[in-house]
Amino acid sequence: MNGNDRNTLIYRFVITLLVILAINFFLPRMMPGDPFSTLSSDIEGEDVIIMTEEQRQYFIHYYGMDLPLHEQFFLYLANMAKGDFGQSIYYKLPVTRVILLHLPWTILIVLSATAMSTIIGIIIGTISARNRKKGSDRFMMAGLIAFAEIPSFLLGIILLLIFSVQFRLFPLAGAITPFAHYTSLLDQVWDIAHHAFLPIITLSLAQLTGVYLLTRNTLITVSTKDYIRTAVAKGIGEKTVWTRHALRNALLPVVTRTGFMIGLMMGGAVLVETVFSYPGIGLTLRSAVVNRDYALIQGILLIVAVAILLCNLVVDRVYRQLDPRVTE
Repeated sequence: MNGNDRNTLIYRFVITLLVILAINFFLPRMMPGDPFSTLSSDIEGEDVIIMTEEQRQYFIHYYGMDLPLHEQFFLYLANMAKGDFGQSIYYKLPVTRVILLHLPWTILIVLSATAMSTIIGIIIGTISARNRKKGSDRFMMAGLIAFAEIPSFLLGIILLLIFSVQFRLFPLAGAITPFAHYTSLLDQVWDIAHHAFLPIITLSLAQLTGVYLLTRNTLITVSTKDYIRTAVAKGIGEKTVWTRHALRNALLPVVTRTGFMIGLMMGGAVLVETVFSYPGIGLTLRSAVVNRDYALIQGILLIVAVAILLCNLVVDRVYRQLDPRVTE
């Protein structure tokens, strides 16, 4: 990568980050109400008063929400430049601390699901491409395409009802067993994996079809190239041709998709974590939206957006390593 390309990349990154900061600030404030508004009750249409009007005005002034919107925005940018994410209104804790408490759980299931769906998708996509036009290929493709139409939250509910309610093989909620006393690190790891298994499977299955179709179709396209015919003509074994020559080139778009898949899974984690009551950043974001916790919403969306940008940068570097035709 030359100097001009690097400067362009940095410029685009900065512009994208500024746009994200603007969206993070204005989007929560477009929702009706504020963190201190009267809550609506489902009981006979009554209102539940959580504080007096004087108290509400006090907190609005305390958190600077009575300032003109443009002043709030510039104050928000100044605080972001200092690394100050503000104070969570709902949790009564610094936003950074709330995020650090919940983000590791989401990272665990998102990265695990990304790895699982990518590996399985590549394997079955390769098998399907090698057996194209056969009955097994048609059956696998039709099944996975139909399976992809199931929303992730509905898939999570189905898995929860079958494996947690009916067979009681996995916990109904949470990330660890409450008040558990572990005798060893292995016991703790097993308990965490036991709770995370169904959320990981749900996220993996939601993205599996995309990886499968991309791998299958790319391999079929690559198999018609001249260098593949040359390798076959040289007498190289079929397995070597598919793994060393065809699959290596077919992995390029799959690697690119992986970066986008992480972003999709971060979005899907909001629904999946809600279904499984999994205490990740997705469930925390839902709580922040319900309670109009502006600072926490801004912090979570910013962290997620920056994580996606960084993943795309990493994918770009990996792509350059896999494809020597891409100039540095």
